[in-house]
Amino acid sequence: MKTLIESEEASRERLDRMLHGLPPRRAPATLESRVLEELQRRAALPWWRRGFGHWPAAARTAFVALCATIIGASFLGDVGGLLRTRAAHEMLALASSWMHPAAAALASMLEIEWLLWRLIPPAVTYGFLAAAALLYAALFGLGATAYRALHPPSAKQGSLP
Repeated sequence: MKTLIESEEASRERLDRMLHGLPPRRAPATLESRVLEELQRRAALPWWRRGFGHWPAAARTAFVALCATIIGASFLGDVGGLLRTRAAHEMLALASSWMHPAAAALASMLEIEWLLWRLIPPAVTYGFLAAAALLYAALFGLGATAYRALHPPSAKQGSLP
């Protein structure tokens, strides 16, 4: 056992010496121009198409505040109750006459949502969420399989056999 480990270590050292002795490979001639073009293309993107770290501070703050509000409303569990406050009623009262039917429809939908929320047992809700997650995973898997079947990797992309 000890000789096997020693021979593996000797082989690794010999391979390491051989690889370090090889001359460095030259990059393709077009690599530099392609990299510079890609950097220029990414620099020309608008801020909302870049990563979150490149967004202006005001946009990041507004996004985080919006996300925190949505998460807080989700934990409260009664989004419809948040919309049935006095301020919401006053705002709807000030709306123009053409908005009254839309506001009435929205209020009706929120009431129906609240009634269904109280009517459906939590176990059924969790079951539907689990089924939706499984269906989403199946759809993702089928999409990936279809993509791989319709667009096989080429030898240029460095695929393995």
